[in-house]
Amino acid sequence: MFVSVQESDFSPHDLHQQLYALASQRNAGNTGAIVTFTGLVRDANPSGKIEGIELEHYPGMTEKALQLLIQDATQRFSLNSAGAVHRVGRLYNNDQIVWVGCAAPHRRAAFDGACFIMDMLKQSVPLWKKEFVGSDSTWVEAKISDDHAAMKWMHPSSHAQDNE
Repeated sequence: MFVSVQESDFSPHDLHQQLYALASQRNAGNTGAIVTFTGLVRDANPSGKIEGIELEHYPGMTEKALQLLIQDATQRFSLNSAGAVHRVGRLYNNDQIVWVGCAAPHRRAAFDGACFIMDMLKQSVPLWKKEFVGSDSTWVEAKISDDHAAMKWMHPSSHAQDNE
């Protein structure tokens, strides 16, 4: 497992290779799927165009919360390994903002693990976002849709794992 909260950009290819190496060390020959997700900064919100975002975090606490989330996903979905990188600071449209990867014996666990991490990240990892246009910026409030996405994971029976 690995996590990072950083200002610098990342290479999805390098992170995939790191995840693959860790999964192979932990469970050689038992990794049948790797799922990754890379999130980008959108150029608009419901109110119109934006030029980017600025993310703030609480150093130490944010990394710890992200680590706990990755550990939870690893246990919950029997992952061979998982990782997450989240950027902070000022980011512009189309910049990479987040990367999540899950390695598992079967594809369903890898997909569910990645979805769980992304859905829970906004609820359990302390990050604060401002959107900006020129010199004006606005703090972004939590969304009901993010709450609903996280709540669906509170009922594990609705996410039973397949062996496919």
